[in-house]
Amino acid sequence: MSDTLTSKLNPLSLPLRQQLGLLALALLGLTPFWMELLYAGDQGLLHIRTITIAMFIGMFAMSWDSVSGYTGQISFGHALFFAIGGYGSALLNLGWGVPPVAAVALGTVLAAVAGLLIGVPALRLEGPYLSLVTLVAPLILLQVFIWRSDVFGGELGVSNPDPLVATSGFAQETYVYFYVGFALFVLILAVLLAVTRSDAGSILTAIREDEDAVAASGLNPAKFKTFAFVLSASVGGLAGAVFVHTPMASPTPSQLLAQTVSIEVIIASVLGGMGTIVGAALGGMFLSVFRSQLSNVNATVPGLGVSVGDLDLVIFAVVTLFILFALPGGVLRWGIVTGRSLIGADGAAADGGRTPVEQTLERFREFFRGGRDD
Repeated sequence: MSDTLTSKLNPLSLPLRQQLGLLALALLGLTPFWMELLYAGDQGLLHIRTITIAMFIGMFAMSWDSVSGYTGQISFGHALFFAIGGYGSALLNLGWGVPPVAAVALGTVLAAVAGLLIGVPALRLEGPYLSLVTLVAPLILLQVFIWRSDVFGGELGVSNPDPLVATSGFAQETYVYFYVGFALFVLILAVLLAVTRSDAGSILTAIREDEDAVAASGLNPAKFKTFAFVLSASVGGLAGAVFVHTPMASPTPSQLLAQTVSIEVIIASVLGGMGTIVGAALGGMFLSVFRSQLSNVNATVPGLGVSVGDLDLVIFAVVTLFILFALPGGVLRWGIVTGRSLIGADGAAADGGRTPVEQTLERFREFFRGGRDD
């Protein structure tokens, strides 16, 4: 038994794709060390902060992908949960003196409750109606923030809440919050991968492919979609709640609730690969770093008289369009397919080429029948 456990815990016994994933996480965790080697002084610290922000955007992208990428229910206003978690945690800390860790937990709960209140009625809608609900909800919240500016600070937001971890000095602050972000990034990645690769994840994928077939088999798609929506809201709220307690963010509508925030996470997830979690994380991080670097470019676009930095989102969107035309399934899926062809892996699917619906029905056939046939 111990030999079996040891073999399961041995990274070398994992498939090559998972080994590469663990290697990438290890390299990400070593960011402060190789940044020190590449850059001198505060320049390296600033790059570490850029990567830290990118990890939070990656978490937010993973939260969106866990519902939209797996159930096919596209949310156009996912920043709502990012903002509820962030604002909720900040206001609890500033107004009621709740310690940061407890405020983060409560902010996450608030986001989950919001996901439940919106998800239960909204997920009964289909097509453009669901998308319209998710699009309008954050706009309503934004107007509430402006209307009650005495509480929410209006368009300027509220003051920065207490830091999650007390630090001294710019360097220590940078290193500590990098690893806070890294630990949360790994936790969210692990949880969402576990869920989406479980039986529940198979059902969610089957719902995306053919909801009527899943319903006909005896399962209730609404319950699974609500579960995915609440999980997604919780993860987005958690990322937002922790984010505002770092020195890299502040509870303002432009950073947490603006419509561009919701659009960016959709672009990032589609670019990386919807329905993969890992692709969404990579897309979110790439978007954040790409825009950060473009914003530092002072060159002017010929004929427009506008600096490159002011067009960072437009440039990223154009680059994304070109990539998607070439790689419709996203960068991650292209990388997996290319890798398999390079190593000469068998192109036949391990599932025999069955659709997600067929796989789910096969897996739960005994349950649907009420037991084994003797």
